[in-house]
Amino acid sequence: MPNMTLSVDQELYDTMKSYPEIKWSAIARKAMKEYAHRLKILDRTASKSKLTEEDVEEIDKILKRAVAERHGI
Repeated sequence: MPNMTLSVDQELYDTMKSYPEIKWSAIARKAMKEYAHRLKILDRTASKSKLTEEDVEEIDKILKRAVAERHGI
């Protein structure tokens, strides 16, 4: 299995060090695997879509407007 080195901020590092019994590499591996799986699903879904780039941009504008109005932004 290939190795990967990750950088984390000091606060996260300190927290991780305070729990040495946790297998942090296993947690990171699982999180990355799940994220990659979601990306594959999104790619498959997008590849079947009949929406154009313009359609997506228009939907994006409508959704952002609705969210802004709902939250009073």
